[in-house]
Amino acid sequence: MTDVIEEQQADATTRMNMIQAINSAMDVMMERDAGVVVMGEDVGYFGGVFRATAGLQAKYGKTRVFDTPITECGIIGVAVGMGAYGLRPVPEIQFADYIYPALDQLVSEAARLRYRSDGEFTAPITVRSPFGGGIFGGQTHSQSPEGIFTHVSGLKTVIPSTPYDAKGLLIAAIEDNDPTIFFEPKRIYNGPFNGHWDRPAANWSKHPGGEVPTGYYKIPLGKAAVVREGEAVTMLAYGTMVHVCAQVVEDFGVDAEIIDLRSLVPLDIETIEESVKKTGRCLIVHEATRTGGFGAELSALVQERCFYHLEAPVERVTGFDTPYPHSLEWAYFPGPVRIGMALKKILKD
Repeated sequence: MTDVIEEQQADATTRMNMIQAINSAMDVMMERDAGVVVMGEDVGYFGGVFRATAGLQAKYGKTRVFDTPITECGIIGVAVGMGAYGLRPVPEIQFADYIYPALDQLVSEAARLRYRSDGEFTAPITVRSPFGGGIFGGQTHSQSPEGIFTHVSGLKTVIPSTPYDAKGLLIAAIEDNDPTIFFEPKRIYNGPFNGHWDRPAANWSKHPGGEVPTGYYKIPLGKAAVVREGEAVTMLAYGTMVHVCAQVVEDFGVDAEIIDLRSLVPLDIETIEESVKKTGRCLIVHEATRTGGFGAELSALVQERCFYHLEAPVERVTGFDTPYPHSLEWAYFPGPVRIGMALKKILKD
């Protein structure tokens, strides 16, 4: 790994999937800081719908890991109050599709608290939520609403693509004094996904990102990772799409540079700019709907900063402007076919 691991307590590592890495991050932080509390629907005795909080209540008790009613607005409202009081709550929204009732608390309260109190109060909350498709969840368990939150001043938005990144980024988010939305790509909870749904599933045991330190470490927010160096085209992606892009590049034999953004806000624009000026081409891939998606902001930034270096128009491969379908999931999902077509087009121009 190219990251500088800060204050790592132990050199020991072990193989983890992303769920285990997220659980380990919360465990490490709860042990280090008595102000860290975990809350949400079924996160306590049950351990979460994906078991990301398994064992934490038994270890830290019901006052630090507790179940809440089914009220996303209430969950985040209480978390904001906890943060202002001095705690560091880590609320879970069971699926990102259900985060919308909490928007008022996130936008009007959490994101604004530091500014409107002139720094007297902060909202150091980290909102975890599984997001994205690829699991036949249909329209109410597959959405990617990250673009909504990147539009809100005062919120940070983080999306990991490996267990290693998930733990390091989650620890950094919990320690941050600003509210952070931490979206977890549930399609890659148990292993990287290359976009070929008809091929055998993979797990993290053979992927370098599955080797995770057992102790404390963190990855600074706002620092992208160049997961593959190349000269022909820059591919910008995050979450599940990082692995899909890597497979497409291998399938087509393209000398592409793949950048895993890791955090959308703050954004590592310097790494993006350096890469695009080198390659002269840029392809953006995300699963969220196209109109108003974060890819549009990326496209604008690349055009503004790299216009005289571009040899072709910036291309985007995204979800469609429709609800996420169940029966046509793999037509909607930005898979190898659509990404491959975009690569051919941008390299031809």
